[in-house]
Amino acid sequence: MQLRGLGVLVATAAAVVMTGGAAPARADTGGGTPVLMARYAFNGRAGSILDESGRGHTLRVISGHGGAVRQVVHGQGSALLFPPRCQQQVCPHVALQTPSTADLNPGRRDISYGADVYLSPTQTSKGQNVIQKGYSTRGSQWKLQIDGVAGRPSCVLVGDRSHRIRMATSAVSVADNRWHQVRCARIGGTLSVWVDNVLRGRIGIPPRLSVTNNRPMSIGGKGAYADNDQFNGALDDVWVQVG
Repeated sequence: MQLRGLGVLVATAAAVVMTGGAAPARADTGGGTPVLMARYAFNGRAGSILDESGRGHTLRVISGHGGAVRQVVHGQGSALLFPPRCQQQVCPHVALQTPSTADLNPGRRDISYGADVYLSPTQTSKGQNVIQKGYSTRGSQWKLQIDGVAGRPSCVLVGDRSHRIRMATSAVSVADNRWHQVRCARIGGTLSVWVDNVLRGRIGIPPRLSVTNNRPMSIGGKGAYADNDQFNGALDDVWVQVG
């Protein structure tokens, strides 16, 4: 299916051709019923990007050097296209952010999060962030990223008491000009990464590892600064649940 612009949220980005994708699967995180804390389908035509979970985590666009996101057709709705890969000294960058809330801090509880992602093999880079809350070097963090030339997704947790990065990396790439459902799931002492509902990697983690911080939740990059780990593809159906 060819993606076409539906309306620019901030400014235009490069055109791409994509295939359709299905809605994201909901992960079973165990330890009680998972609660949806945030979800974004990106189907609104203008204005703020509302949180469809009903918890009020409205996203705002944070950009610099002309960075922008653009709505493009995906299935029966739309997705967001982020800036293409840039190898200049100064590059466009953009992220979508919502302020920190207790809902988005899992602490020691199970957490799962994911997105539908589209990335071209020519758009991979050393680091591209899909969704995250917190930073690995300051405080704690949960994150989904697509890093390296191979374009393999990975899930990251960093606990409150240690800066050790615990990462489950997928054995398969998602940088192939196709839509993929990618999700991370922390269940007790296991962190796993799933691609199209197939387990593609997992590691053991301390069961008492806790993630709590006062940083915003960010989609598509860290923020509006040079060291942004900019995502260079399209995203849809981004979600987070805790339980």
